[in-house]
This record gives sequence, structure tokens and C-alpha cells, in this order.
Amino acid sequence: MTTIQSNTVDQSLLNTMNGTTSSTSAAKTSESTFLNLLVTQMKNQDPLNPMDNAQVTSQMAQLSTVSGIEKLNASFAALSSNMQASQNLQAANMIGHGVMTAGNSLPLSSAKGIYAVDLPQGADKVEVVIKDAAGATVRKLSLGALPAGVNDLTWDGKNDSGASVADGTYTFDVAASSGGKALDVTKLCFGMVNSVSSGSQGVKLTVSGVGEISMADVKQIF
Repeated sequence: MTTIQSNTVDQSLLNTMNGTTSSTSAAKTSESTFLNLLVTQMKNQDPLNPMDNAQVTSQMAQLSTVSGIEKLNASFAALSSNMQASQNLQAANMIGHGVMTAGNSLPLSSAKGIYAVDLPQGADKVEVVIKDAAGATVRKLSLGALPAGVNDLTWDGKNDSGASVADGTYTFDVAASSGGKALDVTKLCFGMVNSVSSGSQGVKLTVSGVGEISMADVKQIF
């Protein structure tokens, strides 16, 4: 008489739990396979050593666990898809808006440059140095005291002599201190959101003068 050992069923279930099958249809297939194996096992069991109720209950519990995992994975996949669609819609609405993100670029247009500094705490002394594309200093600004957080700033496009400089892209450096102790400043640059893309790394914004950034990189929206 042929006897089918219980570990045959167990291995089938373990393979499913380890990711051998991951789709809903695969889950249904595993349930059907389990039932067929269980029925066959019971038909061919050794009359002198039949399966006890505890063994059957254990195998049914394993099947229930596998089925629950498959349903949970399907729910997470649906939730992830909905979140992705929501992020895409939110990002698309940002096209044409200005944003602040980490960087030291300072575009100057029509005698106005927009930038910002993010301070971890209030500073009693903040100094900004603006440089041209060649790295030469154009303007030094003493801003005095600034509060903690993001501080929006503007540059009038004039050099230290008071003369207006040409439009273009400049850079800036910031030094801030509180009580004589230097602070860790985050420099923020301004750019316009030109387009949005979505891929395996999530939603990306293409910002003028900056390049691609993620939604999490946006510090301010204008």
C-alpha cells in the first residue's frame, strides 16, 4: 500500500510561502493542489497509522496562512498603485510653479535673484557671498540676525560697487553663527518645475537650473 507522507503537503505550502507563487491565481492553484494532496493522502494513509486531527488541523492552518499572505500582498499592491497615482496627480499640479530645493545656484533675471537659507536655530550673524560663473566674488551681504527655519532671500543684482550685473546664473555661499558658534546651514536655490516623470524610483520633478529632484527634496512651493 502506498503512503503519502505529510511533508509532501508541507513542502508545497512552504514553497508558496517562500515566494514560489505570488499572484492571486497562484494562490488559488496552491489551495486546489493542497486539497487534492490532502484527499489523496487520506485515501492512501496507512490504516495502522492514520492521520490524526492535529495533523490535519496543522496543515489547514498552513494553507490559511498562505492564503492570508497572498491577500495581504494584493491589498498592499493596490494601495501602492493608488498612492502612486495620487503622487503623479499632485506632482503634475506643480508644473509651472517655483520651488525651493537644496543647492547653491542663484539665477538672476531682471535684476532679481531668489534664494533661501535653512537654519537649524536662530542665528545672530549671517553672511552671504555671491559669485559669478568664474568663481569671482560679485557681492558680499551681511544679513544680521535671522530666525530658525527657512528664510527666503532676494538679491537686487548689484555688485559691491552698486552697479547692476548681467542676468545669468550665479552661486552663493552662506556662513551663519550663533553666540560665536558656526551653524550648519542648508542652502536652498529657486527653480521652476518644467516637467514631471514617474518611474521605478518614484515621481521626479525636472526643475530649471537644478535638474531632477524627488518630491521629498522640495522645501517650498511658490
